[in-house]
Amino acid sequence: MTVLRWVIVLIIVSLLGAGGYNLVQTNKTLEKKVIELTEEARKIKEENKKLTSQIEYLKNPHNLLKEIKSNFNYREADEKLIIIVSSKEKEKENEEEE
Repeated sequence: MTVLRWVIVLIIVSLLGAGGYNLVQTNKTLEKKVIELTEEARKIKEENKKLTSQIEYLKNPHNLLKEIKSNFNYREADEKLIIIVSSKEKEKENEEEE
């Protein structure tokens, strides 16, 4: 009878050990996931801060017009548009033509 009790105790301890091991593994996996999500949240907050800053900059009509002119070669009716091509760009164009 004593041997039977020891076998039962050994089985119970083994089951508890296996359950504890699974809990530890799950905990490690969740900790890694938390670290990944924390880093992702930090990056998103940083991007959000940059976008908010850019929105604030573009709220000023003068800045908005300046960006439109520089990015889209926009000009107003009474303005002339002059595009200056650097010598490096000119050399690339000449090479492409050949």
